[in-house]
Formats: sequence, structure tokens, C-alpha cells
Amino acid sequence: MDRRQFLNMTAAAVAATIAQPVLAGGHGRVAAFKKKNSYAVSGRAEIAKKGDGYVINLLDDFEFDGAPDPKIALGKNGYDKNTLMGLLKSNKGASSYEVPAGINPDDYNEVWIWCEQYNVPLAVASF
Repeated sequence: MDRRQFLNMTAAAVAATIAQPVLAGGHGRVAAFKKKNSYAVSGRAEIAKKGDGYVINLLDDFEFDGAPDPKIALGKNGYDKNTLMGLLKSNKGASSYEVPAGINPDDYNEVWIWCEQYNVPLAVASF
């Protein structure tokens, strides 16, 4: 292999690596939550492959000050009510939520904590 071939292979490998999503320990895309309205939130969300499907993992560093009817959902530059995954299981620490069948998380760039009762955003993690 000459120098030109080596450089072309190296450039192709770097380009392929850059195109991959950000991984958390090799598992999935990770983003930090930012509060919406007056609700305090910190920590990270991860979108990860699990078997034949996907899950949303709130990581160990997750903390939320609470609100009525908080639910987990996905969004693409805004909340998508068709992706609701149920009530927030805990206001602190790790928890996991199954992405409904037929929804491809690669089509979304956000994880939302949404108050369905009052139809307001509580927090968002943007990838």
C-alpha cells in the first residue's frame, strides 16, 4: 500500500466515525436535560438499542423537582405526542422507558419530559 492509499483509507475511516451518533459507553446517544418553564432538572438521557427495539434511559445523574403528570416522549425540534412512553417513574436516578414499536428514535433529536395534563414542556434533552 502506498502513502496515497493509506491517507485515503484513513480519511474514509475518520469520516465514518464522525458520522456515527454520540455514544455513552458504546450504548447510545446521550444528551443533557435543560429546564423548560420554571422546573428544575439536571442529568442526562440516553437513547439506546435493546434487543429488537429501543429504550430511553434516564441516567444515574437525573434529578427533577417534580410537576403534575410528567411523561417521557421524543421530539424533533419540538415535542411529538405520538411518542409518549408513560409517566416518569422517578424524580431522581436511573430509569428506563421502552420506545413504542414502529417508532424509530433515529428520526428524533430530543427526549422530552412533558406535562400532558396541562400540555406544557417541563424539560428537554437535545442531541
